Amino acid sequence: MNESESLPELHEWLARVCTQNNLTYEIIFIDDGSTDDSWKVISSLRDKDPNTKGIRFRRNYGKSAALNVGFAAAEGDVVITMDADLQDSPDEIPALYKKIMDERYDLVSGWKKKRYDNALTKNIPSKLFNFATQSMSGIKLHDFNCGLKAYRKEVVKSIEVYGEMHRYIPVIAKWAGFKKIGEQVVEHRARKYGTTKFGLERFVNGFLDLLTIFFMGKFGKRPMHFFGVMGTLSFLLGFFATLWLIYEKVFLYTEFSRTLVQKPSFYIALTMLIIGVILFIAGFLGELVSRNGGDRNAYNIAQRVGWE
Repeated sequence: MNESESLPELHEWLARVCTQNNLTYEIIFIDDGSTDDSWKVISSLRDKDPNTKGIRFRRNYGKSAALNVGFAAAEGDVVITMDADLQDSPDEIPALYKKIMDERYDLVSGWKKKRYDNALTKNIPSKLFNFATQSMSGIKLHDFNCGLKAYRKEVVKSIEVYGEMHRYIPVIAKWAGFKKIGEQVVEHRARKYGTTKFGLERFVNGFLDLLTIFFMGKFGKRPMHFFGVMGTLSFLLGFFATLWLIYEKVFLYTEFSRTLVQKPSFYIALTMLIIGVILFIAGFLGELVSRNGGDRNAYNIAQRVGWE
């Protein structure tokens, strides 16, 4: 988005690296609703170089949508993604390509070990984010959100990236069955043109997306295991509390029981019963949706990604 100044230099650099390393290639630029001359530049580059393609969004949809569309359009055996701001170096492409083709990795994520970002607004929050994601996913990566990544073709054709899930592509790939995920130290360069397109809202969105991806990975195919357990516990606690209140009202008939409906315990027990029933129904509806999903059956998955 709005990277018209960097695009010609990026294109020349990409083409030079691929040609020097005898790589057949295609370059796909995704214009994410730019308001500058980015699309004119892309069109010019496409006219000059038959290996260049362009996809234009009518408005800004975000990085996840851009990656998802790019994944669908990509034809190569190895797909490498990077931002257009020249902070990612195309010189990293040959090493990333070899890790996929020669070392048989499914996904290789870049690790910007030395960064040129603001420590307070980017570096420190990034470290906290990476630590939380690593702990929840079990994937040992230092930089989940690095835009410079390499993928085997089967990976990008088997996953869907939406919302702001681009931060968790290694996690999505793992839960899609791709186990060999690694990383490589890559160069991080200072921004040469323009300004960053990400604001502080990415921290809140990132945390919420982390909870979503964790829940979907753990319970996406068996929602009753989450909602059913929580609902059953809530219902049983409310049920036994209600039994005790009835026993106290009928048999003990204390001062407390005479004013039962005025006590907080009565409403707590009632609320727990209602919440338990609602959670159980949510789990049941989730199971119905999940059972009608295309990925529920192993045969459907094999049909989509191919037998091996």
